[in-house]
Amino acid sequence: MSFWANYYHSDIARAVRFAVPPGQRVLEIGYRHTLYLEAARPAEGVGLVADATRLAELSKRGLPFRFLPFPEGLDQLDGAFDTVLLADAVDTIPDVQELLDRLKRFTGPRTRLIFTCYSRLWQPALRLAEALGMKSRERGKNWLSAQDLCNLLQLCGLPVVRTTPRMLLPVWVPLVSWLLNRVVIHVPGCRHLALYRVVVARGEPRPRQAPSLSVIVPARNEAGNLDALVRRMPRLAGATEIVLVEGGSTDGTWEEMERLRLAAAGPWVIRTARQGGTGKGDAVRQGFAMASGELLTILDADLSVPPEELARFYEALASGRTEFANGCRLVYRREEGAMRFLNMVGNHAFSLLFSWLLGQRLKDTLCGTKMLSRADYERIAAGRGDFGDFDPFGDFDLLFGAARLNLAMHDVPVHYKSRRYGVTNIRRWRHGWLLLRMALFAMRRFKLG
Repeated sequence: MSFWANYYHSDIARAVRFAVPPGQRVLEIGYRHTLYLEAARPAEGVGLVADATRLAELSKRGLPFRFLPFPEGLDQLDGAFDTVLLADAVDTIPDVQELLDRLKRFTGPRTRLIFTCYSRLWQPALRLAEALGMKSRERGKNWLSAQDLCNLLQLCGLPVVRTTPRMLLPVWVPLVSWLLNRVVIHVPGCRHLALYRVVVARGEPRPRQAPSLSVIVPARNEAGNLDALVRRMPRLAGATEIVLVEGGSTDGTWEEMERLRLAAAGPWVIRTARQGGTGKGDAVRQGFAMASGELLTILDADLSVPPEELARFYEALASGRTEFANGCRLVYRREEGAMRFLNMVGNHAFSLLFSWLLGQRLKDTLCGTKMLSRADYERIAAGRGDFGDFDPFGDFDLLFGAARLNLAMHDVPVHYKSRRYGVTNIRRWRHGWLLLRMALFAMRRFKLG
C-alpha cells in the first residue's frame, strides 16, 4: 500500500470506527484489506472478496473474520447484520441497484449501511495520481456520486440518514493536513471540495404494532399544571404510563403528584418519584430508568407543548418513518408571550450550530419534547461516556447519542404555548453558557476527532 493510499484508507477507517459501535455483526462488501473490519471491532465480521487470489491469501492469515467470494458468498449468508460496509467499493460494482436490493435480505430496521464514494471533481487528480504511481490503477470505475448513491438508496427503500464530507488534502503534511481535513472542510462552501463522502443509510423501515409509551415529566414547582397535563394526555394505540419526577419543589408539586397517582383510573398508569439528584437532566434520566414503555418521551410540565400533540410523535415512531422525533417550536405561529425575543434568537443560533455538529438538519434542538425507542435509549445510555455527563437538560446527550448511533432524526412541529402557572426554570445566560460548552465538546468529537 502506497503512502498516499495508507493515509486515505486510514481516514476511512477512522470514519468507520466513529460510525460503528463495537461488538456488532458486520458485513463488508468488496473487502480489500483488514483496516475497515478491524476499525469496526465486530463480534462477528464477514468480508466478501471479489478477487480469488486475494480471497485465498486472506483465508490463510488466521484473521478473526470469515471470508467468502463476492458475489457468490451472498447466497451463503443468513440473518440480519447490524452494519453493512461498502467502503471504497461501490465504484467497482457493475450494478449497484441490484446489489442494494439483494442486501435488503440481510438488513433490519436498525441496520446501518455505510458507503464511501469519490467526488467527480477529483477525477482528473486521481487519474494523475494513478499515472504517477501514487495510487493503484483501477479500471471500469462507475464514478457514482453521493447524489447518485442517495437516489439509488431511495429507490430501494433504504432511507439516507446522513452524508459527511471527508478529506481536502489526500496526503499527509504535518499540521496542514489536520487543519484542512478536520477544520477547513467544515467551513461553508469547502465541504463541496471534499475528496469523498461517507453516506449512511438505514434498513427498510418497519412499523411497530401499538408500542407502549412512557411519558417522562420532570417537574419543579409545577403543581398547578399537573392535573391538566394528565387530563389532556392523548389516548394512543398502545398502553401509556406517565412518570412524574419531582425535583425539590416548594409549592406542593409532590403532594399533587401523589394525589394524581392515587386517583388514576384512566387508560394510563401514573408513577411518581422524588428526584435523587439535581437538575432537569438528572430527573429525565431517573424517569427513563423507571419507565417500562417500548417508546420513551419527555414532556415538560409547563404545558408549553400541548400533551395532545404527543400523538404526532407516537405515530412518527410507530410507523417507522423516524427513529428520533424532535419537537420543533419554530414552524407554527407561537402563542404571544411563549418565547421571548432573545430566547428565539438563541434557539435559532443553537439549532444551526447543533445541526451542523450532528450532521442532520434539526430546526429546534432546544425543544424539550423528544421521543425515541427504549432500545435506542439504552444504547445511547451505554455510550454516554463518549460525551461526558454534564447535560443540565437531559435531552442533549440524547441528541449527541442519537447522532453517534446514526439514528434517523426528524422534526415534529408543535404549537408552542405560553405558561399559565409558575415561572420558568430556565436561566438564560447560565444555561446558554452550558450549551456552548456542550457544543465545543461535541465539536471535538464529531468534527475535529
